[in-house]
Amino acid sequence: MRKVCLYGNSNNFVCESSELTHGYRLKNHHYQCRYCPVTFAADEVYPQDGHFFTAEAMIRQHVAQVHHGALAALVAQPAGQLGVSSSQQTILQLFAQGLSDTVIAQRLKVSPSTIRNYRFKFREKAQQAQQFLAAMTLLAMPDALIIPHDGAKMVDDRYAITPEERTKTLKSFMDADGRVTNWPSKEKRKLIILSEIFKGFDPQKNYSETAVNEILKQHVEDYVTVRRNLIEYGFLDRTADGRTYWVKASGPRI
Repeated sequence: MRKVCLYGNSNNFVCESSELTHGYRLKNHHYQCRYCPVTFAADEVYPQDGHFFTAEAMIRQHVAQVHHGALAALVAQPAGQLGVSSSQQTILQLFAQGLSDTVIAQRLKVSPSTIRNYRFKFREKAQQAQQFLAAMTLLAMPDALIIPHDGAKMVDDRYAITPEERTKTLKSFMDADGRVTNWPSKEKRKLIILSEIFKGFDPQKNYSETAVNEILKQHVEDYVTVRRNLIEYGFLDRTADGRTYWVKASGPRI
């Protein structure tokens, strides 16, 4: 099964994060404010108070003066866009003002410990967001890596496989009908062939050993060895008695 990119270029996540922290973005040779239509042409300079400023200096000044800085503008967005409740947004806006926990507590008529707890929860939320962002970034990456599952017994030290390597290996070891003409000895190539054979299995189904064998016979003579390889590399799992097989959810994604 090939990992399909559903989320566009992985660089988009990095760029988006940078745009949010700065409050502007560079697009089509213009520095654009994220919060209003103001733009400055990147290849022009702008006179102000007897001085000349670059486009980026102008957009920074704009964000600071009009929107009171990137942080204030960011936390002023709708709470749902920030992924927080309205009460959490209020706390964030007060944090953005640089107020102490005691001052915030007095204004909201709560205890300082309540505000400290908010700070802890926000840090925890930030850590979760970072991990989620990392996961989304990896999901958006081109299909250039094969990831072995934790229990795989036979893995090559280098699992990075380019699309070109995959194509070359399939042409070298499989014919047009999908039958293996020569079983590879190198683990990396073996894994590529296994991943191709593995495409015949449906993740939504369970298979008897006989059904697994029938699928494998379409590709190889030694279906017993290949069946064992599919287990060892983590593509398939089975019951202890070997009567039922299924696609392993945490197996390699290729």
